[in-house]
Parts: sequence; structure tokens; C-alpha cells
Amino acid sequence: MEYVKNILVTGGAGFIGSHVVRLFVNKYPEYHIFNLDALTYAGNLENLKDVQDAPNYTFLKADITNGEQIDELFRTHQFDAVIHLAAESHVDRSISDPLAFVKTNVMGTVNLLNAAKEHWKDTNDKLFYHVSTDEVYGSLGEEGLFTETTAYDPNSPYSASKASSDHFVRAYGETYRLPYVISNCSNNYGPNHFPEKLIPLMIHNIINKKPLPVYGDGNYTRDWLFVKDHAAAIDMIFHKGKKNEVYNIGGFNEWKNIDLVKLLCQQMDQKLNRKEGESAELITFVKDRPGHDLRYAIDASKINTELGWKPSVTFEEGLSKTIDWYLENKEWLQNVTSGAYQEYYKKQYV
Repeated sequence: MEYVKNILVTGGAGFIGSHVVRLFVNKYPEYHIFNLDALTYAGNLENLKDVQDAPNYTFLKADITNGEQIDELFRTHQFDAVIHLAAESHVDRSISDPLAFVKTNVMGTVNLLNAAKEHWKDTNDKLFYHVSTDEVYGSLGEEGLFTETTAYDPNSPYSASKASSDHFVRAYGETYRLPYVISNCSNNYGPNHFPEKLIPLMIHNIINKKPLPVYGDGNYTRDWLFVKDHAAAIDMIFHKGKKNEVYNIGGFNEWKNIDLVKLLCQQMDQKLNRKEGESAELITFVKDRPGHDLRYAIDASKINTELGWKPSVTFEEGLSKTIDWYLENKEWLQNVTSGAYQEYYKKQYV
């Protein structure tokens, strides 16, 4: 990306987005990073306190579902590239409110694509990087891995909305010659994760000695990746990936939910000086959710072979780092669970 100057990162105050923004702001002072976020419940500017005053960083409070607003921002700031992370991402929420996921994940993506199509007259030095999920591929049996050529087979409103957005990105690439790249990543974990997701929810509940809800029999299997490794992969794909290509990002790290929770309990007991097995007693099996995919697993050999990327930590190491972060940032966790982080935005930007 030799000529890139202004990069728009959507969803940059969210979990993955904040790690991407921080990496790009610190690593590439020659870029100006524009962080666009609507600051819904999972967007938290406290995640970016350490870069908020950087000379190459600007926060834009905006909503990708507002096409006129997005068009005006493209006109004003002349973005050279987009790293599109903004999305509704929680499967349970998509089951209760699928239209919200259609609005953000499908229409929001199309608004960004339309703005890029309109304002990128010379596309030789432009890139629309769409960050997606392995859930678009559906469910695996006990064997096999998702590859970049696996047929799409989404089973939840969330994964259907992300699959649709992926298709729109490809369609704009083919129809309007808009240069793009897509990455589909496995489950992320790490610092700054909103505590509706499995690992931060369990950490929060263990700290407070609350029940640890596990769906069904706990045998649902996921591939897990440390969020900073995902950010590093995005950096590598952005700079070295081939245009109009897809890259799968995974940790080669499959865990059944119940085994993951038990490992988490074991590490938490050690770090909290509790007796062995104390936290595991909090495990509570709950009614399964509809359309729950049995297993996801990513084949990340393409990005490994072509770009040289691989995870930097083992799951045990990454999980330990994650727990340590939450134990050292209990105020952040309290602010997020109480909604107090919204006050931070008002204090800083209103």
C-alpha cells in the first residue's frame, strides 16, 4: 500500500477494532487512522486511551447505516483504504433481533461500498478490506477444516448477515472493479472483550462467584485465536495480501466449550488463590440455543504459506495473559458491565 495516507477503520472502538487501531497508529506514523464507531453497547473508547492524543489518530462518531453520513465522510477525509470491522456480532442477539443485523452488517457494508465506489475514481492505490467470520461456512462434522473455497452455509441470522456482506464485497469487486480483500477468522479472545462473549463472561462470573452457563452438553467445538495475533494478521494481509483474494485466519487451536471452561476455571483458581476445583463447581448447563453449529475449525495454511503469518502464543499462554488483563483492569470490567463507559465518551467528545 505504497500510496496510502488516510485509512478508515470501522468499528475501531470495539474488541478487535481497538487492537487493530492501536497497532496501526503506533506502527505506521505515516498513516492517519480514522476510527469510525457508532459507540453502541460494545464500542468503548476507553479501549483506546493510550492513542487518543496521537497526532495520526482521529475519532469519528458515525453510523455505517447512515449512507449520507458515510458519503460525506469519504468526501471530507479522502480515505485511501477501509478496514471494515464494524458489525453486530453476537449470535444470541441475532436470534432475538435479526433485522438489526441485516441493517448493520448488510446495509452498513453496502453504504461503505457505495461511498468507496463513488469516491475512488482511480482505484490502483485503494483497498476495501472486509473482516468477516468463519461462521459463514456453517457447521463441520468431527473432521475437516474450513478453507477459502468452502461453500457458504450460514445457520444463524448473524452468520447469514455476514455471508451476505461478504458476497456484496465480492460483487462490487467484480461489477465495479473495486479492489478488495476478505478475511474470515475464527473465535477471538483477549483484552478488552465485551463480557457477553464466552471467555470474558466466564472470567467476570468466576470473579463474582456467579454461575458459569454452558450451552447444551458443552461439546460444541471452536477454534480460538488471541486477538493481538488477529490484529497482526490483518496488518499482514492489508500490506502483503493479494487483491481480490480471501484469507482464512485461525489458531489451529480447537477446544470444546466445556474443556475450555474447565481450563479457565483451573487458571482462575490458581490466580485467585482459591482451592482447586472451586470455580468448576459454578459450571451450569443451560438450554441450547437454536441453530447452534457443532464445530468450526479454520485451515490457515494459505496465510501461513503465502504471507508467513502464524499465531505467536499457545492457547494456555494467551488465556493466562487474558485473565491477567481482566484481573488488573477490574475497573474497566465494572465500567463496561455497568454502562459507565458511555460517560467516558460524553466527557471526552461531547
